[in-house]
This record gives sequence, C-alpha cells and structure tokens, in this order.
Amino acid sequence: MNAPTPALVPRPERLRLVGQRRQTLAVMHQRLMFGMLLFAGIIAVIMLRLFYLAAFGDHAGRKTLVTNLVPPRGDIVDRDGQPLARTIDAWTVALQPAKVIGDKLELARKLAALMPEHDEAAWLQLLRSDKSFIYLRRRASPSLVEQINALGEPGLALSREPDRLYPQTDLAAHVLGFTDIDGHGAAGVERAFDEQLTNPATRGQALTLSISSGVQQALEHELLEAKTHFSALGAAGVVIDINTGEVLALTSLPQLNPNVAGNSDPDARFNRATQGVWELGSTFKPFTVAMALDTGKVRSMGQIYSCPLALKAYGRTITDTHPFGRNCSVAEIMMESSNIGTAQIAAQVGATDQKRFLKAMGFLDPISVELKERGRALYPREWSPLDVMTVGFGHSIAVTPLHLATGYATLFNGGLYRPATLLKVGPGHGVAPGRRVFSEETSYKMRSLLRLVVTRGTGKKADAPGYRVGGKTGTAEKIINGRYSKAGLNVTSFAGVFPMDQPRYAMVVMLDEPKATAETFGFKTAGWNSAPTFGKIVARIAPMLGVRPDLKREPNMAEVLPFVHEKK
Repeated sequence: MNAPTPALVPRPERLRLVGQRRQTLAVMHQRLMFGMLLFAGIIAVIMLRLFYLAAFGDHAGRKTLVTNLVPPRGDIVDRDGQPLARTIDAWTVALQPAKVIGDKLELARKLAALMPEHDEAAWLQLLRSDKSFIYLRRRASPSLVEQINALGEPGLALSREPDRLYPQTDLAAHVLGFTDIDGHGAAGVERAFDEQLTNPATRGQALTLSISSGVQQALEHELLEAKTHFSALGAAGVVIDINTGEVLALTSLPQLNPNVAGNSDPDARFNRATQGVWELGSTFKPFTVAMALDTGKVRSMGQIYSCPLALKAYGRTITDTHPFGRNCSVAEIMMESSNIGTAQIAAQVGATDQKRFLKAMGFLDPISVELKERGRALYPREWSPLDVMTVGFGHSIAVTPLHLATGYATLFNGGLYRPATLLKVGPGHGVAPGRRVFSEETSYKMRSLLRLVVTRGTGKKADAPGYRVGGKTGTAEKIINGRYSKAGLNVTSFAGVFPMDQPRYAMVVMLDEPKATAETFGFKTAGWNSAPTFGKIVARIAPMLGVRPDLKREPNMAEVLPFVHEKK
C-alpha cells in the first residue's frame, strides 16, 4: 500500500490556524451585531424621548405632536368664493428662560422696545421665570422675527406653526366663530363644521357659506352707525333669501375680532342674532292677522273691530300708542299698530290655533340653523286667554332675531317654512322642501297690508324709494331679571321684506336699549330708530342682490286702501 502524499497530509499547525481564524470571525461578528443592536437601541430611545417631549412635554401652550400631525383646517369662503377663514404658516416667538445666556436686564430693555405690550420690569420678570417655555408672540410679523433673530439669544426661540387667520377681521365674526389654542373650532361655523374642516378627505375643499361679503359689510356698517348714533347697548341683524332659507348676512354687535377672540369682552362673543331671545313686540302682529285669515276668522282687510282708548281684559288694561277711540278696520289696526285691535283678533284665533301656527314656524323650538349657539324661545306655560292676547301683539313670548326672519320668510314666500341655512345652496346642499304653514292666498294678501305700514303707518321711515319695502315696527319693554324694566329700557326692531310686489328677501334689524335723540323728539320707539336703519340698509344691499328700483311698481294696494280712513 502506497503512503499518502506529504502535501495532502493535514499538519497540526494548519488546523490550529484555521480554528483561530474562525473563532476570530465569530467574535467580530458578535461584536458587530452587539454594536448594531446598541446603536439601534440608542436611536429608539432618542426617538421615543422626542415623541414623548413633543406629545406630552410640559411646555405652556405648546401644541402636541398629535395636533401638529393633524392636517391644516380647510378654508371657509363666502358664496362668491371670497376667503373668510384660512390657515397660514405663521412665525411664533417663544422664551425659554433657562437657556438665556446674556444679560437679562439688558435683554429685558431690548424686548420692551421690540414688544411694548410689556415694560422692562415685566420682561425681566418673565426672563427670571422658572417656567420652561413661554409664548411671547404668535403670528409675529417678519420684521419682528428678523429683529428677534438679530439679538442672537439662544433663549429666544423662533418657529413656524399653522395658525388660523380671518383676513376680513371682524366681518361675519359671529357666523365664522373662532378656534381654540389647539386649532379646534370653539364657536360659530368653525365649531359646527370642525370635523369637516379637519377631515383629510375634505380639507382641500373650501367650505362655502351662504354669506355675501358685500351684503354682510353693508348690514354691519349701518347697524354700527345706528348703535353708535342711538347709544344702544347692542344690535343684531339678519338678511335671508325667503325662497331658499339662505342667510346672506347675520351680525351681532358689539363687534368681535376672531383673530384675537380671547381678548374680547364676553358680551362681544355673545351672538345676539341666534342666541339672544327677546320680546320683539309688534313685529308679531302680522302673524296674528295671517292666522286669522287662514282660519277664516278674518275675511277681509275691511273687517271692523272696536278700538276704544283702552281695553280691559282678564284683569289687565291694554292700551295703544296711537289710540283710535272708534271702530277700526284690520288694515288700520296694522297700519297704526293697535294692540287693542290685534288682541281681539288673537282672541278669535284662540290658543290651540295660535300655538299650532307658532310651532309650525319653529317659534316654540330652538332656532334651526347649523350653529351650536342657538337660543330657545320663551313662552307661557299655561297659555291663558290673556296670554293669547299678549302673544298676539308680541309680548309674553321671546324669540331670536333669526326666528323672526324665518317667520317673515315663511309668511311671504307663499307660506312654506324652511329652516335657515348658513351653507350656499347648490350641488350637495339643495333647497329644503319646506312645510306648509300659511296658504298662498294668505301670503299674497299680507303683501299689501305690510306695504301699507311703510307707506302710511308706523314704518314710514323704513321706506327705500323704488324698492317697495313692506314690514312692521316692534317696540317692547326689556325684561331684566325676569321683570319688565322700570327704567323705560326698550328693545326695538323692524322686520320686513322687499320688494313687496314680488318678495325675495326678508330682513330683521334690532337695537338693544336705544336712547332718544334731539332729532327723534325724545322718542325711542322702533319707528324712530330701527325703521330708518332698515331703510338705509335696503338702499345699499338691494342693488347688490339684483333688485332694481322702480317707482311705478307696487303690490295690489286695492286690498287695503279702501278700508283706511284718515285720523281726525
């Protein structure tokens, strides 16, 4: 047998060398894996720490990571596409006192010069604070950011964050509302449509409101002029399309700037048009006459009632501002706003039908609109015969101005109730079908009656030549702490429709505690303040709404004029 070739015989030294190499590679592989795991662990710890600090870090007012991951809110625009609310990328200036390395006294002087909302002492106190994070300015201007950056102080932090901007400032503020510090809707449309505005699936689509910026601006301007001129505590106004229910303008005064809503007085944040409920007085009288027409209790505008100087009923004496002291027709009762005549008509209608009609118009329920800020009507519990009379002329029942506007829309659009809407009617949001409240015949007959009030009655100052205004004044003693004011404080209003020969738009204006002036000869009733304000607004907005002036057109005044006699 031949011996093996020496070259193929494994030597002990070579075997040991191969084993050492394998062992070395194994050790190196283990160390590499350990190093990679250690590195991954460190990265994971850092990421978790960053996530924790962003999500739960104790920085006063700082937005959480969850908030930062939420997509920006969608825009809100008016019916013509004009921006009313949008999200911008704004500069923020913040202070981290523990990281300040410069002279704090000197820094306080510089900050006082750049941001004079605090003096040097207040800035120094903030710089010495033990808080970890303090917002100094949100939505800071580029020039301020540049000057803050030039200070070179690491304790002053500059960052960008989404911020809600209302480019028209206080225009339609009570409709739009505002957002809270976390970017969620806190009032108005911002609150009502918060889910839609933040939904990633819809945020790219602007929310289109029924509001017309031009009409809104005119309403706000004239109401503010009236509030100032008559030294009123507040005011409210609504313009509505009677055929669709679209709210074209809605305002409440005092004004609110949603950009700085947190700095506003609580009274300014209160929406008088949809939250406040008021006795709106004689503006209710047309409803009473319409109820009587629809139920057959009144057959013509010439129907006669006894109108003495005073009427005693159920232990109470009812009087008139413009007493007749004789028999009077339905047309005259409305023209001169007779409480005595209207009380008798309401008594004929009766409690059952009166409540039925008011319920059908939505007056006994919270106002129907998309906003969360909605007022609930106040009305009698027992609904006694006396209550029927007083409700008939607008006392003992309190509603919002928007309630009243939808009521007038119902009365003059052919008799169909439709809830008010703040969304533009169009694809995806059609006109509500409506429910029948008054007959078309009653709706038609009421046109000439309310036009008579403006041409010859208590609403003369509401007329806007050529625009055929019809409507009704309303003056009611203000209720304070559950009782009628003994100081003579009133709420005055004018509710009307134009053009009355072919009704298209209803409007309500209201003044809260207006004062008398020299030019009103000491009077502070609606005919002297709310009525002229109504007329001024119509003259401004009618052309915007496509209503052309025409001095030759009128509703059928033959329905009422034969039954009006000159007062002696």
